[in-house]
Amino acid sequence: MSELLSAESLCKSFGTVTAVHDINLNIKSGEIVAIMGRSGCGKSTAMHLLAGLEQPSSGQVFFRGQNIAGLDEDALALWRRENIGLVFQAFHLIPTLSALENVAFPLYPDGVSATKRRQRAAARLEMVGLANRATHRPSRLSGGEQQRVAIARALINDPGLILADEPTGNLDSETGSDTLSLFHRLRDEAGVSFLIVTHDDGVAATADRIIRMKDGEIINA
Repeated sequence: MSELLSAESLCKSFGTVTAVHDINLNIKSGEIVAIMGRSGCGKSTAMHLLAGLEQPSSGQVFFRGQNIAGLDEDALALWRRENIGLVFQAFHLIPTLSALENVAFPLYPDGVSATKRRQRAAARLEMVGLANRATHRPSRLSGGEQQRVAIARALINDPGLILADEPTGNLDSETGSDTLSLFHRLRDEAGVSFLIVTHDDGVAATADRIIRMKDGEIINA
């Protein structure tokens, strides 16, 4: 497997507080990797740095050989749209839009035609098993269905990597297990890699590899 994402000596400080210190890691294409640690250990900050949502205080992040750490905000936004998908514990769906419209929403800045937006969004909903819920607004969907809509939205631009921050945190155990099974199916069928941030041993155990963090540092990789 080829290297997809890597971090070298990655650090992030907020004033006098160091949230992430000297992180070195890599993710290969086709891998499902979990970053695990207690609340406050720096794992979500690390994910934000890897996603270009935060600028590091020092260090570098490479995606398919490109150093993204030095990109400006506009370039980072374009890079994210073209290369990664984001899934969070809160589903962040727009309540006034249907499932199909929520999935299609990231395509609006790219000027994709309405017909193509609908076609691509419908295809992603089918990938996650929600073709029959396309016209439903979030209030008419279960928690698990809302998370699958969020995953379909993350897939809309065919990313190489999806970063998921506590993706099962708002789900019951059965629905959470179904979500993790979906990650594995998408990896096997679509070749998507996943980086999952979690404090849950059961979630981490489903990954190919576990990276453990404590006090802002990686203690194993």
